[in-house]
Amino acid sequence: MNHEIGIVGLGKMGKGIAQQLNAKGWRVIVMNRSREKVDEAAKEGMIPAYSYQELASKFEQKPRIIWLMLPAGDATEEAIFGTDGIAQYLNKGDIVVDAANSFYKDDAPRAQKLSEKGIQYIDVGVSGGPAGARNGACLMVGGAKELFTKLEQLYKDVSVEKGYAHFEGVGAGHFVKMVHNGIEYGMMQAIGEGFNVMKQSDFNLDMGEVARIYNQKSVIESRLIGWLSEAYKEFGANLDEISGSISHSGEGKWTVETAEEMNEPVPVIKESYEFRVQSKENPSYVGKVVSALRGQFGGHPVKKK
Repeated sequence: MNHEIGIVGLGKMGKGIAQQLNAKGWRVIVMNRSREKVDEAAKEGMIPAYSYQELASKFEQKPRIIWLMLPAGDATEEAIFGTDGIAQYLNKGDIVVDAANSFYKDDAPRAQKLSEKGIQYIDVGVSGGPAGARNGACLMVGGAKELFTKLEQLYKDVSVEKGYAHFEGVGAGHFVKMVHNGIEYGMMQAIGEGFNVMKQSDFNLDMGEVARIYNQKSVIESRLIGWLSEAYKEFGANLDEISGSISHSGEGKWTVETAEEMNEPVPVIKESYEFRVQSKENPSYVGKVVSALRGQFGGHPVKKK
């Protein structure tokens, strides 16, 4: 395949993906809403573009591959189909990769609309946070098997070793990533609740030391426990600087709603999602732990305002 790609969206994730591919010898063309981030990428050897038309024109080979790393929903829709969106500058055989946390039900309509112009569409769920984007992520790829195979070298270069898989069907990649994030809600909630019980106990426990020892081949050893250990080192046992209200995006809600449509119970995920919603009015130490985790793995703003 051609080692040439256009990346739209240079936030925490998109910038890391662009840097990783650039370091691996890809010809990376970048575009972002703010010119400053494009200028910064150009200084690292990437090809700058300041409009979708310019982005499309700077490819040297075909088919062109456009990797979108934008907020889900309207921002991604506008980037593809807006009055000055990328679709109008692409041709038959070109490929649009939506690597945002898009709702899986949005994928089929997008794929159908693009197919009318002969443009191919593939959905990719990306996990690993900014560090994963820069150094190797976990990829959940949907779409047709043929297109997956065609782009496999790209997935191999973006992911950690053995860190990508294909799930047949338009939207399947985003579906798997959506449920991943729902599971993440439940796991983080359990960690928050458990550490809160220990914090409120009569024992004078060193919370950082608890996190450290839990992460030494115990049954609950995990990246999440490791990140919590780092948060305690950075912010102290009381997590004083961290907000007890937890921000949240759409994936947990989507997982709950999808499960309800399927008549499948997901009480842990549902309650953890509802806890996040309610935490806005009821901040707590549980909320601090979950917020601290979000800050560690995702770079989300979690400090008190």
